[in-house]
Amino acid sequence: MKRIYVILALLGTFGLMAWKLLDNQEKVAEKVYRPDPNRKVGVRTTAAGVRNLAEEGRFLGSFIPNREIEIRPQAGGEVVQLPIEEGQSVGAGRLIAKLDDEQLHYQLEALEVNVEGYRNDLKRYEALVKGDATPAVNLEKTGLSIRATEAQMKQLQKQIRNTTITAPFSGIVTEKLVEKGSVVSPGTPIAKITDISTLKLVVSVPEKAVNRFRVGQRIPVQTEVYPDIPLTGRVTMIGVQGDASHNYPVEITVENSPAHPLKGGMYGSVANTGEGKGRALAVPRQALVGSTRQPQVFVVEDGKAVLRKVAIGAATNDYYEITDGLKAGEQVVTSGQINLRNGTPVVAQ
Repeated sequence: MKRIYVILALLGTFGLMAWKLLDNQEKVAEKVYRPDPNRKVGVRTTAAGVRNLAEEGRFLGSFIPNREIEIRPQAGGEVVQLPIEEGQSVGAGRLIAKLDDEQLHYQLEALEVNVEGYRNDLKRYEALVKGDATPAVNLEKTGLSIRATEAQMKQLQKQIRNTTITAPFSGIVTEKLVEKGSVVSPGTPIAKITDISTLKLVVSVPEKAVNRFRVGQRIPVQTEVYPDIPLTGRVTMIGVQGDASHNYPVEITVENSPAHPLKGGMYGSVANTGEGKGRALAVPRQALVGSTRQPQVFVVEDGKAVLRKVAIGAATNDYYEITDGLKAGEQVVTSGQINLRNGTPVVAQ
């Protein structure tokens, strides 16, 4: 009888636990967010249209200096000369800074005295060795002492040369990082020199157009600061690694002109160097979903976003040519795709 009571108690406990778990599961399910399938998502759209991609085929970039370097001394000490100012033009080999080298000169002078003494000893030993008055080993040791001291002198001479810091190339002093009287350590930045005698225009080119550029190619360049002044650049580098959007850096070198000076950071652009595509159906780059290998776009049909596969052709900075999958006038989503799935109700904002 007692065993029956135990079994009933256990069954009651298990039943209570099962009821409690089921009740908790129902409460949790009530708190879980379930999107309203009829709620419309706000998106931005534009109509697929025919555009002149030859005119759109310009690639925007910015100019960077040809060379830029931080001047860092190999020696340390007090800065006793600093004949530069920010914005100053300096030529190659121009003195940038001079460090105190007085103590090094004293050390070099002491070594010169030692060498002179060794050489005098060498002459005496040479005479004594000829008369068998001293062992030849003394002559050999003196010669080695001279060589060792001369090596130390060369090290000191190099250290003295390192206290004179000069410009490695012509440019503009864009930063002066210390003042006269400062004590610097080896490797401490003293100044920054920027060479803008030539500038590099770096543009980002989509993979569909990057093969239209070649190293050494002469190409027209336009700038925002001199829109009516024609410039010519030369392609000096084409990137071999694209970014996540399959764009590749292309570097165009442009000679700087005193009559129309350019500065680092200014905007410039180059035209699409391939054969003009002319008029073609195109959509903004923002409309593309996924990669260029499997391109898709969301098309608005009867108030819903429909995911559609498309085929793309030529590309510019702002547009992709659509060769298949769309018709002119169809509305494609250009913003808000992250909230969409195939069939999501949408409203254009």
